[in-house]
Amino acid sequence: QNAMIADSSALPEQIIDDVIISAFRSAGQRCSALRVLFVADSIADKVITMLNGACKELVLADPMNLSTDIGPVIDKGALEGLEEHAQRMSREAKLVAQVPVTDAAKNGSFFAPRAFEIKSMAQLMKEVFGPVLHIIRFKPDEFDIVINQINATGYGLTFGLHTRIDHVMRNVTS
Repeated sequence: QNAMIADSSALPEQIIDDVIISAFRSAGQRCSALRVLFVADSIADKVITMLNGACKELVLADPMNLSTDIGPVIDKGALEGLEEHAQRMSREAKLVAQVPVTDAAKNGSFFAPRAFEIKSMAQLMKEVFGPVLHIIRFKPDEFDIVINQINATGYGLTFGLHTRIDHVMRNVTS
C-alpha cells in the first residue's frame, strides 16, 4: 500500500494538499496513488476536519468540464469493486470525508472519493485501486511500529513523509 506519514510537526494545510492530489486526483487510479495516511494523534482531528472540508469543495463530474476536479473510474468493474470495499469499510471503519455526488455524476462509473479512519493496516486485505484513503492515527512512541507496518506490506512503490524535524527525515529515509 502506498503510504504517507505525517508527524506532529507537519503542517495540516500541506498534508491536505498532498492527500487530495495523491489519493483523489486521477480518480485514485494511478499505481502511485496514496492509499494509507498515518497521522500523529495530536494533529489527526484537525487534519480530518480539514480533509472533510476540502472534499466538500471538490467536483466529481465529466472531466471534459473545466470545473471538474475528479472524473470517473476506468469502468463498471472497477466501480463495483470500489463500492464493495466502501460498503465493507462502512461496517468496519469510520467514514470521515467524502466528495459529494451531484447529478453530473449520477450516471457512468463515478465513485465519490472518500476517507475512512481505520485501526490498522490489517483491515486492508488487498490494494484498493481507486480514490479511497485509509487514515490511521499513531502516538509518538509508535513511530517505529508504523514504519514496520509499512515495510511489512511488501509494497514499495511510493512513500511520503510530512515532518519538519530533520532527524526524523534522516531516520526514515536511511
